[in-house]
Amino acid sequence: MLADHWPTYGLRVETERLRLRLPDDGELAALASLAAEGVHEPGERPFLTPWTEGGPDERAREVLRGHWADLAGWRPDRWALGLGVFTPDGEPLGQVTLRGDDFGVVREVRTSSWLGLRHHRRGYGTEARTAVLALAFDHLGARSALSEVFPDNHASQGVSRRLGYEPDGVSWDARDGEALRSDRLRLTRERWLADEHPDVRVARLDACRDWFIG
Repeated sequence: MLADHWPTYGLRVETERLRLRLPDDGELAALASLAAEGVHEPGERPFLTPWTEGGPDERAREVLRGHWADLAGWRPDRWALGLGVFTPDGEPLGQVTLRGDDFGVVREVRTSSWLGLRHHRRGYGTEARTAVLALAFDHLGARSALSEVFPDNHASQGVSRRLGYEPDGVSWDARDGEALRSDRLRLTRERWLADEHPDVRVARLDACRDWFIG
Protein backbone atom coordinates (compact mmCIF):
# COMPACT_ATOMS: atom_id res chain seq x y z
CA MET A 1 0.00 0.00 0.00
CA LEU A 2 1.25 3.48 -0.89
CA ALA A 3 0.14 4.76 2.53
CA ASP A 4 2.62 2.37 4.16
CA HIS A 5 5.44 4.43 2.65
CA TRP A 6 3.76 7.87 2.45
CA PRO A 7 1.28 7.96 5.37
CA THR A 8 -0.64 11.08 4.30
CA TYR A 9 -2.13 8.95 1.51
CA GLY A 10 -4.14 7.21 4.20
CA LEU A 11 -5.52 10.42 5.73
CA ARG A 12 -9.25 10.95 5.30
CA VAL A 13 -11.25 14.10 6.05
CA GLU A 14 -15.01 13.84 5.53
CA THR A 15 -18.09 16.02 5.82
CA GLU A 16 -21.71 15.23 5.06
CA ARG A 17 -21.26 15.97 1.35
CA LEU A 18 -17.50 15.80 0.76
CA ARG A 19 -14.61 13.36 0.92
CA LEU A 20 -11.11 14.88 1.06
CA ARG A 21 -8.00 12.80 0.42
CA LEU A 22 -4.76 12.76 -1.50
CA PRO A 23 -5.79 11.65 -5.00
CA ASP A 24 -4.45 8.50 -6.59
CA ASP A 25 -3.20 8.66 -10.19
CA GLY A 26 -6.64 8.19 -11.73
CA GLU A 27 -8.24 10.75 -9.44
CA LEU A 28 -5.43 13.21 -10.10
CA ALA A 29 -6.01 12.86 -13.83
CA ALA A 30 -9.73 13.52 -13.29
CA LEU A 31 -8.94 16.65 -11.26
CA ALA A 32 -6.60 17.85 -14.00
CA SER A 33 -9.33 17.35 -16.59
CA LEU A 34 -11.77 19.27 -14.40
CA ALA A 35 -9.34 22.20 -14.13
CA ALA A 36 -8.90 22.12 -17.90
CA GLU A 37 -12.62 22.90 -18.23
CA GLY A 38 -12.14 26.08 -16.16
CA VAL A 39 -12.07 27.11 -12.51
CA HIS A 40 -13.26 30.72 -12.79
CA GLU A 41 -15.03 32.97 -15.24
CA PRO A 42 -13.04 34.29 -18.23
CA GLY A 43 -11.32 37.58 -17.46
CA GLU A 44 -11.04 36.94 -13.72
CA ARG A 45 -7.58 36.68 -12.11
CA PRO A 46 -8.21 35.37 -8.59
CA PHE A 47 -4.79 33.76 -8.00
CA LEU A 48 -1.46 35.43 -7.40
CA THR A 49 0.27 32.57 -9.20
CA PRO A 50 -1.37 32.74 -12.65
CA TRP A 51 -1.68 28.98 -13.10
CA THR A 52 -5.15 29.21 -14.64
CA GLU A 53 -4.30 31.71 -17.38
CA GLY A 54 -3.07 29.27 -20.02
CA GLY A 55 -5.18 27.02 -22.20
CA PRO A 56 -6.94 23.85 -21.03
CA ASP A 57 -3.90 21.61 -21.50
CA GLU A 58 -1.67 23.97 -19.52
CA ARG A 59 -4.19 24.23 -16.67
CA ALA A 60 -4.30 20.45 -16.46
CA ARG A 61 -0.53 20.20 -16.37
CA GLU A 62 -0.34 22.87 -13.66
CA VAL A 63 -2.55 20.72 -11.43
CA LEU A 64 -0.19 17.79 -11.95
CA ARG A 65 2.93 19.91 -11.37
CA GLY A 66 1.51 21.44 -8.21
CA HIS A 67 0.49 18.08 -6.76
CA TRP A 68 3.82 16.43 -7.46
CA ALA A 69 5.77 19.46 -6.18
CA ASP A 70 3.85 19.40 -2.89
CA LEU A 71 4.63 15.71 -2.42
CA ALA A 72 8.29 16.02 -3.38
CA GLY A 73 8.88 19.12 -1.25
CA TRP A 74 7.25 17.86 1.95
CA ARG A 75 9.22 18.47 5.13
CA PRO A 76 7.91 18.65 8.72
CA ASP A 77 8.96 22.31 8.86
CA ARG A 78 7.36 23.22 5.53
CA TRP A 79 4.52 21.21 4.09
CA ALA A 80 1.53 21.51 1.79
CA LEU A 81 -1.32 19.01 1.98
CA GLY A 82 -3.18 19.23 -1.33
CA LEU A 83 -6.37 17.21 -0.90
CA GLY A 84 -8.70 16.31 -3.69
CA VAL A 85 -12.32 17.23 -2.98
CA PHE A 86 -14.80 14.53 -4.01
CA THR A 87 -18.45 13.67 -3.53
CA PRO A 88 -19.20 10.46 -1.63
CA ASP A 89 -19.54 8.62 -4.94
CA GLY A 90 -16.13 9.84 -6.12
CA GLU A 91 -17.00 12.73 -8.44
CA PRO A 92 -14.09 15.24 -8.45
CA LEU A 93 -15.01 18.79 -7.45
CA GLY A 94 -11.62 20.50 -6.98
CA GLN A 95 -8.74 20.75 -4.52
CA VAL A 96 -8.09 22.39 -1.17
CA THR A 97 -4.59 22.83 0.24
CA LEU A 98 -3.53 23.27 3.84
CA ARG A 99 -0.01 24.70 4.30
CA GLY A 100 2.26 25.01 7.30
CA ASP A 101 5.67 26.65 7.69
CA ASP A 102 7.41 25.78 10.97
CA PHE A 103 3.99 24.57 12.10
CA GLY A 104 5.40 22.68 15.07
CA VAL A 105 6.57 26.03 16.48
CA VAL A 106 4.19 28.75 15.25
CA ARG A 107 1.06 26.60 14.84
CA GLU A 108 -0.29 28.68 11.95
CA VAL A 109 -1.74 27.39 8.69
CA ARG A 110 -2.72 28.86 5.37
CA THR A 111 -5.32 27.59 2.95
CA SER A 112 -5.93 27.82 -0.78
CA SER A 113 -8.42 26.08 -3.04
CA TRP A 114 -10.08 25.83 -6.41
CA LEU A 115 -13.28 24.23 -7.65
CA GLY A 116 -14.32 23.30 -11.14
CA LEU A 117 -16.42 26.14 -12.54
CA ARG A 118 -19.49 23.94 -12.87
CA HIS A 119 -19.38 23.23 -9.12
CA HIS A 120 -19.42 26.86 -7.98
CA ARG A 121 -22.21 28.40 -5.90
CA ARG A 122 -23.19 25.17 -4.17
CA GLY A 123 -21.44 25.77 -0.86
CA TYR A 124 -18.67 23.28 -1.58
CA GLY A 125 -15.92 25.86 -1.10
CA THR A 126 -17.06 26.77 2.39
CA GLU A 127 -17.53 23.11 3.33
CA ALA A 128 -14.10 22.08 2.02
CA ARG A 129 -12.33 24.90 3.85
CA THR A 130 -14.26 24.07 7.02
CA ALA A 131 -13.01 20.50 6.71
CA VAL A 132 -9.31 21.39 6.52
CA LEU A 133 -9.68 24.02 9.25
CA ALA A 134 -11.20 21.35 11.49
CA LEU A 135 -8.18 19.18 10.75
CA ALA A 136 -5.88 22.06 11.66
CA PHE A 137 -7.62 23.39 14.78
CA ASP A 138 -9.31 20.33 16.25
CA HIS A 139 -6.72 17.67 15.44
CA LEU A 140 -3.35 19.36 14.88
CA GLY A 141 -3.59 22.12 17.49
CA ALA A 142 -3.37 25.16 15.21
CA ARG A 143 -3.42 28.61 16.84
CA SER A 144 -4.52 30.53 13.75
CA ALA A 145 -5.31 30.29 10.06
CA LEU A 146 -4.28 32.96 7.58
CA SER A 147 -5.78 33.78 4.20
CA GLU A 148 -4.59 36.36 1.68
CA VAL A 149 -7.13 37.27 -0.96
CA PHE A 150 -7.57 39.99 -3.56
CA PRO A 151 -10.19 42.59 -2.59
CA ASP A 152 -12.26 41.77 -5.70
CA ASN A 153 -12.27 37.99 -5.07
CA HIS A 154 -15.74 38.16 -3.59
CA ALA A 155 -16.28 34.41 -3.40
CA SER A 156 -13.20 33.77 -1.28
CA GLN A 157 -13.84 36.88 0.80
CA GLY A 158 -17.36 35.61 1.49
CA VAL A 159 -16.14 32.18 2.59
CA SER A 160 -13.66 33.79 4.97
CA ARG A 161 -16.29 36.04 6.51
CA ARG A 162 -18.70 33.15 7.02
CA LEU A 163 -16.01 31.17 8.82
CA GLY A 164 -15.07 33.99 11.19
CA TYR A 165 -11.86 35.37 9.68
CA GLU A 166 -11.10 38.94 10.69
CA PRO A 167 -9.01 41.67 8.99
CA ASP A 168 -5.30 41.42 9.75
CA GLY A 169 -3.78 44.06 7.48
CA VAL A 170 -2.71 43.87 3.86
CA SER A 171 0.14 42.35 1.87
CA TRP A 172 1.76 43.38 -1.41
CA ASP A 173 3.14 41.13 -4.13
CA ALA A 174 4.44 41.62 -7.66
CA ARG A 175 2.82 39.98 -10.68
CA ASP A 176 3.77 40.79 -14.27
CA GLY A 177 5.46 44.02 -13.16
CA GLU A 178 2.40 45.19 -11.23
CA ALA A 179 2.11 45.61 -7.45
CA LEU A 180 -0.97 43.79 -6.23
CA ARG A 181 -2.64 44.25 -2.86
CA SER A 182 -4.22 41.40 -0.96
CA ASP A 183 -6.38 41.58 2.13
CA ARG A 184 -4.82 39.53 4.91
CA LEU A 185 -7.46 37.76 6.99
CA ARG A 186 -6.91 35.74 10.16
CA LEU A 187 -9.02 33.15 11.97
CA THR A 188 -7.95 32.59 15.56
CA ARG A 189 -8.32 29.39 17.53
CA GLU A 190 -10.55 31.21 20.02
CA ARG A 191 -12.94 32.33 17.29
CA TRP A 192 -12.96 28.86 15.70
CA LEU A 193 -13.82 27.19 19.01
CA ALA A 194 -16.50 29.78 19.82
CA ASP A 195 -18.48 29.07 16.64
CA GLU A 196 -20.47 25.98 15.71
CA HIS A 197 -19.38 23.99 12.67
CA PRO A 198 -20.77 21.05 10.72
CA ASP A 199 -19.48 17.65 11.72
CA VAL A 200 -16.06 16.81 10.25
CA ARG A 201 -14.63 13.31 10.56
CA VAL A 202 -10.87 12.75 10.42
CA ALA A 203 -9.44 9.25 10.07
CA ARG A 204 -5.92 7.77 10.02
CA LEU A 205 -4.21 10.90 11.26
CA ASP A 206 -2.17 9.12 13.92
CA ALA A 207 -0.13 7.35 11.25
CA CYS A 208 1.08 10.68 9.83
CA ARG A 209 0.79 13.17 12.71
CA ASP A 210 4.57 13.49 13.00
CA TRP A 211 4.72 14.55 9.35
CA PHE A 212 2.97 17.79 10.32
CA ILE A 213 4.66 18.56 13.60
CA GLY A 214 8.09 16.90 13.39
